[in-house]
Amino acid sequence: MTQPFDTADHVPGAGSSERRSARKRRGTKVLIAVAVVVALVAIVAGGYLFNLARTFDSGTSKIDQAFPEESTRPKKTDTAMNILVMGSDSRGATESDAASGTPTNQRADTLMLMHIPADRKNIYTISVMRDLWVDIPGHGEAKINAALALGGTPQMVQTIESVFQQRIDHVAMIDFEGFKGLTDALGGVSVNIKVPFTSDALPGQSFAPGQHTFDGTQALAFVRERHAYADGDYQRVRNQQEFLRAIIKKSIASQTLSNPITINNMVGAVSPFVTVDKSLDSGAVAGLAFELKDIRAQNTVMFTLPTGGIGTSTDGQSIVLTDSNAIHDISAAMASDTLGEYVAANKLENGN
Repeated sequence: MTQPFDTADHVPGAGSSERRSARKRRGTKVLIAVAVVVALVAIVAGGYLFNLARTFDSGTSKIDQAFPEESTRPKKTDTAMNILVMGSDSRGATESDAASGTPTNQRADTLMLMHIPADRKNIYTISVMRDLWVDIPGHGEAKINAALALGGTPQMVQTIESVFQQRIDHVAMIDFEGFKGLTDALGGVSVNIKVPFTSDALPGQSFAPGQHTFDGTQALAFVRERHAYADGDYQRVRNQQEFLRAIIKKSIASQTLSNPITINNMVGAVSPFVTVDKSLDSGAVAGLAFELKDIRAQNTVMFTLPTGGIGTSTDGQSIVLTDSNAIHDISAAMASDTLGEYVAANKLENGN
């Protein structure tokens, strides 16, 4: 089936040897960090919470240089929190390259910007299409996921900050293996499939519309799939959001929260596959969890950043065009702490 997107991302100066097959992309890595934060949010039990946070702290890797030069960044003007969560299609040594700002073959395959308002009563997660055509500071126009390859984590943060004119407070990079472990630690997760598909990753397996309970391997195939759909990445993003809702729902269900073994297994399974900025340590995680203690599934809102549709760059790439008005309005709503009102007025929330 013909897809409306390039499967190989173009990075200025990168040769064809750096391209990766679609089968190897790690689109679901981004889900783990969100799920971990939300799971911890609901577990406020004195020393137990602190111990969980310490497990998260000791298990995760830290990015020493996650942010760009301070003079290039928006100023912090409120107590809202913005967390950039990204998954990439490379592992191992390139992780340190990305963190240090060194150009690398690593790309941000999936991007989500999590906005937590000052009152901590909701969590808004904005999915950003990886092929969105934007200005990469210092490099010119390119697909937004090229920022990681061009200048590591600091370049990606600077790019997102320049698009939204909002300061990023924390960064998380995810490896897909932790996502599988999280799903299995929960004993499987039930998802309502709205668009049927035959999996590329699981030969011979097809999934009809309706409720399905996935183990880690099946869940990974579900949220990575895009070739089965006419609109490719758009449906994949919707699937990722649908699965994330299911993860959140089960993570904060009473039977999960009342089982210390399940909770410990969740945090232990995912932590080794998460890399975060060095300020997102056990103290910060425990503090955020306490602030978000009343969050429930209905308080988590997910939507995709509106775009201007599909286009072609001057060098022939298939790209996603920006909707400058939508970006301006969303940025303004974040700055004024009224994102909830904007999302409701424009009916942006996906899947509801």
